[in-house]
Amino acid sequence: MLEYNEITERKYIVMDGQPFEVVSSHVFRKQQRKPVNQTKLRNLITGKVTEYSFHQSEKAERADIATIDVKYLYNNKGEWWFCEPNDPSKRMKFTEEAVGQQGKYLKENMVVNAMTFNDDIIGLKLPIKVELKVTEAPPNVKGNTAQGGNKQVTLETGAVVNVPMFISPGETIRVNTETGEYVERVNN
Repeated sequence: MLEYNEITERKYIVMDGQPFEVVSSHVFRKQQRKPVNQTKLRNLITGKVTEYSFHQSEKAERADIATIDVKYLYNNKGEWWFCEPNDPSKRMKFTEEAVGQQGKYLKENMVVNAMTFNDDIIGLKLPIKVELKVTEAPPNVKGNTAQGGNKQVTLETGAVVNVPMFISPGETIRVNTETGEYVERVNN
């Protein structure tokens, strides 16, 4: 069990029998009252974000979230197919809602973590940074780059990312999967 002030960001808790990830938390005291932990919780099954205030006397059960490795195969008509890394015959599919925004950074044969709760797979956890190849990029334009101009490029997975002007097609870049932002160019 977690005390009200131990419920902090990136922890998993159980409320009403469902797993939640703590997105943000802020412990504060209003005037002479007792401290309160104001949190934003994301339901790991439905994806909905709700706000909840934990008072000093409240506790929350820690969610037992385990991870297993799965290999991404392909997606077709809103279905995302994965398999066990060593046994391609053991396949599983996810809906587009379950994969979420992170799906645009998945490339074939990439191994990612699947989160499980009570032996049910509830979602995916990609690495924070992935390396992807640039397939389409507008030409570099000389001129006003004193402020560090940006342009949009298309990656091998179809994702569109803002990058600096010096990035060209065929180069490999590192992208943050949580924010969708360009991190750096990878030396090949």
